[in-house]
Amino acid sequence: MTTATGPTTAAGGQAELTLRGVILGALITLLFTAANVYLGLKIGLTFATSIPAAVISMAVLRLFATGTILENNIVQTIASAAGTLSAIIFVLPGLVIVGWWQGFPYWTSVMTCALGGILGVMYSVPLRRALVTGSDLPYPEGVAAAEVLKVGAGSREGLEENKRGLSAIIASTLAAAAFTILAKMRILAEEAATFFKFGAGATSVSASFSMALIGVGHLVGLSVGIAMFVGLLISWVGIVPYLTSPLPTGVDLSEVVGTTFRMKARFIGAGTIGVAAIWTLLKILGPIIGGIRSAMAAASVRKSGDGGLLELTERDLPIGIVFGTIIVSLLPIGALLWSFAQGGPIADHATIVIGGTLLYILIAGIIIASVCGYMAGLIGASNSPISGVGILAVLGASLLLAAIYGQNSAPGQSEALVAYALFTTAIVFGVATISNDNLQDLKTGQLVGATPWKQQLALILGVIFGSLVIPPVLDLLNSAFGFAGAPGAGPNALPAPQAALISALAKGVLGGDLDWSLIGIGAGIGAVVVVIDELLGKAGKLRLPPLAVGMGIYLPMALTLLIPVGAVIGHFYNRWSLRQANPEFAERMGVLMATGFIVGESLFGVAFAGIVAATDSDAPMAIMAENPWGVPLSVIVFAGVIALLYARLRNAVTAPLA
Repeated sequence: MTTATGPTTAAGGQAELTLRGVILGALITLLFTAANVYLGLKIGLTFATSIPAAVISMAVLRLFATGTILENNIVQTIASAAGTLSAIIFVLPGLVIVGWWQGFPYWTSVMTCALGGILGVMYSVPLRRALVTGSDLPYPEGVAAAEVLKVGAGSREGLEENKRGLSAIIASTLAAAAFTILAKMRILAEEAATFFKFGAGATSVSASFSMALIGVGHLVGLSVGIAMFVGLLISWVGIVPYLTSPLPTGVDLSEVVGTTFRMKARFIGAGTIGVAAIWTLLKILGPIIGGIRSAMAAASVRKSGDGGLLELTERDLPIGIVFGTIIVSLLPIGALLWSFAQGGPIADHATIVIGGTLLYILIAGIIIASVCGYMAGLIGASNSPISGVGILAVLGASLLLAAIYGQNSAPGQSEALVAYALFTTAIVFGVATISNDNLQDLKTGQLVGATPWKQQLALILGVIFGSLVIPPVLDLLNSAFGFAGAPGAGPNALPAPQAALISALAKGVLGGDLDWSLIGIGAGIGAVVVVIDELLGKAGKLRLPPLAVGMGIYLPMALTLLIPVGAVIGHFYNRWSLRQANPEFAERMGVLMATGFIVGESLFGVAFAGIVAATDSDAPMAIMAENPWGVPLSVIVFAGVIALLYARLRNAVTAPLA
């Protein structure tokens, strides 16, 4: 039991849900959530926070004689939930991009994130037995986090491994931050790009000197990296040159290529992403239905009285509380929707529209929680096609409104309907983000002997902490940079790729001007990639994930080119790891260093946003207009630092443990 003076303890007497653990989880949440918000808005990808949170937690709680593995697990659960909720930025900035919001109303944004996230936790609870304890899903990140916790709580060698892991993440964090600082000072170049004629059209080659992209590539692996590179080639060697031909004489190549990519090529990528998400759903529909049946059967047994014999490690939040919370949550969600709709066309048909929206959120939430939970168990939360789920969610919300109001409505009405569709999608997407993480954390808990209901409570706390942090970070980044496509956005605006795409889809469906032919082409590409991926799987070859191909088509080359490079580096590092005396430790060290690349660049990005906002300058740290040697110097420094850090990491892995 939890008391006012002491920690909650598990069956073995170990402290589990403690005040200091909650506070530490909240502090880690502040850092990692801010980093994920920035990274997601810049490149459309976020990183899993479980493992770095576990490492930091163990380093801190080692200072207390009473720190336990279960307490560390609670800390990583809180930080993981909050970090994952930051994926809400794939939708919420769309309200600024379409011009409906100028900023992020704090409490409205907090409640949107929190209610969607809490629903995600509740929807996931009945799935734990079926998809965690009763399945053979691999849960790669959940298993990895459990191994990190076990090593850190183990022997003297485990303590030494933890120290080396912390050293690796600190070194790469500082290196990434330092490189970014030099780039912001314009001593080094941030990006290199060239535009040129290609056949009858034109295209571009570009790359960002971003250590975060190297880290992302290392983490997602070779299969995803190759798939993104294939998508990149389809976009920049095939689609863009074709759509820009025949090329008029005397045109600005950068303008033609950039406009063609933004207005046409990315919608083809959206079609590919949509097909990938639908195919994934169809593949796992059978196992999901079976899993839900198993969960309901377990709940029935517990209700009959036998559930009282369950061990602590099998006790979830009571099903009555789960269902009650879901129903009660619909009341504040309805109030949010009613408040958001005031003064627009929704208010004229409030009962039917808001009622239909609540039903949509309820049903779509159940499906999405099952799909995302299963996908996370299959390929990990970092690699799950969460953005594809968002695309399907906004299409569903937009088509629901189109069925009531029709298309080609008056401009003012159309804008209000688009905003309402995005707001609805933000709530549904909160369910998706959290259910994409919950079962992964519960798998970690199962492997270390945690109590499920305490972890589920920690997940709710993580959702609340993340909801409090996300809106001010979004406001800071919006005021400092803005978002590409938003009214008044400047040249340094953050791309916010998923939010821009989802907004464009809502506008296209409700405005009646969506070029479905482009999405159809993308869907065709996606179907071909699905077939190829399935054939490769049957042949036992390296897979070609369709979602990653779609992302490669959709994202600018500058934000994707180094991800395959990082994937290749990570692949060769992991092959080297397999030859070491302790391959699991060697591989974990690589994961930690890659995470540090992301954290260092992302956290400095947030800090830099604060400097920009305070100085009202786009380049507040620049000490020169432009360094003519910036690009070649960046190539040398960038490659040298990466090589040096990986060499240092290998030495740390092979050195004898003290």
